[in-house]
Amino acid sequence: MSKIKTINPATGKILATYENVNADEVSRKAKAAREAFTKWKKLDVVERAEYMRRLGRVMRKNREEYASLVTEEMGKPIRQSLAEIEKCAWVCDYYAEHAEAFLHDEIIPTEFRKSFVSFEPLGVVACIMPWNFPFWQVMRFAVPALTAGNVGILKHSSICLGSAIKIEQAFMDAGFPENIFQAVIGDYRAGEALVQSNIDAVSVTGSVNTGRRVAELASQDLKKFVLELGGSDPFIVLEDADLNQTAYMATQSRLLNTGQSCIAAKRFIVVKEVADKFTMLFVKNAQAEVVGDPLDSKTTVGPLVRDSQRQALAKQVDDAKYKGGRVLTGGSPINREGFFYEPTIISNVNHHMEVVREEVFGPAAPIIVVNNEEEAIREANNSEFGLGASIWTNNIDRGIRLARQVESGIVSVNEMVKSDPRLPFGGVKKSGIGRELSEFGIKEFVNVKSVVVKDIASKLLVE
Repeated sequence: MSKIKTINPATGKILATYENVNADEVSRKAKAAREAFTKWKKLDVVERAEYMRRLGRVMRKNREEYASLVTEEMGKPIRQSLAEIEKCAWVCDYYAEHAEAFLHDEIIPTEFRKSFVSFEPLGVVACIMPWNFPFWQVMRFAVPALTAGNVGILKHSSICLGSAIKIEQAFMDAGFPENIFQAVIGDYRAGEALVQSNIDAVSVTGSVNTGRRVAELASQDLKKFVLELGGSDPFIVLEDADLNQTAYMATQSRLLNTGQSCIAAKRFIVVKEVADKFTMLFVKNAQAEVVGDPLDSKTTVGPLVRDSQRQALAKQVDDAKYKGGRVLTGGSPINREGFFYEPTIISNVNHHMEVVREEVFGPAAPIIVVNNEEEAIREANNSEFGLGASIWTNNIDRGIRLARQVESGIVSVNEMVKSDPRLPFGGVKKSGIGRELSEFGIKEFVNVKSVVVKDIASKLLVE
């Protein structure tokens, strides 16, 4: 089979070359995982939690090494890569502390002697993960799933295969038994073979098309699946917002990871009364961002992951220009080594434009002006996606009231949308099915088993 090459997006140069595994090798890994599961599931959750504590320590010990690899493989600015690895350690610590309580039998009062619900692992769970958060996307799946007693097999994006290998090694360095967590090195064909192999469930983070394909394959054998897909998150600015703070957070929300995030703010919906001032501040902030070498700690915006990604973004921006959009800053690829694109803000947009209608995976922000909060909510919900949203207002009660009206899995009031181990993460509509993280996430890949116990009827004693 063909070989896979990984590329440094800041330079366009090849980093490494990998052999593409075949279906037989995928089946072998699934069989090894099945054998490992028979012992792993028998461990008490407290014992599995201790392994997670060790994994967290491995993450922190190798933080700089892992972060540098992330930056080299997909272009994330190094400060953000370091924060990603620290977050991976946090999720390990979180489940090590809380998993026992999450998985404790739940007593249900009934007329029987005893009735309870137990939470037991499903078995071998595959994960198919993207390139934009190479460590975090994997760990936020793997830590709860494995702490619950499952074993895992990772098919990572072809863009970050070095990260896949390092993550597998991290589990080994933490002392996990053999084959509790394995990585499959391959392209989409390896992913399809993995879903069709002897596994029990699969978790996917990726595009809508990837989610559809995995759901199709998994459904053939009625395998459980969780999908975290795309987003077109609205960033709603009301007339009573603190505009300086809001414009700053708008920049962070749009340009974090060079805009390559499912939960990045994608549509900036601003009430007319403050639209001019917000736009001026937003543009000023975007122009102050530092675009450059992602290994330089001063850089805040790095390259896009591939030239094809940059071309897709350029097509969306050009479409907006052609249809009457006004580019206020940026709007073009940067003529330098690597796959860089200018931070871009566009006004005078409408629903005929791709930057509004589609998910924009790069540093471009459309500003949509509305008359009032009712129109803002209608605009926010006018999307096939429903992953995250944020509302900016000085009236907390107002923010909470409007948050209940937004169709998404996450709504932040006066804060950018982030994933957090303590809170469930996932979306509605085409943004996905199921939840990750928190107590809800650890219970996605368990058998919720009801157990009912009745006393044996006493025998009549006859003299």
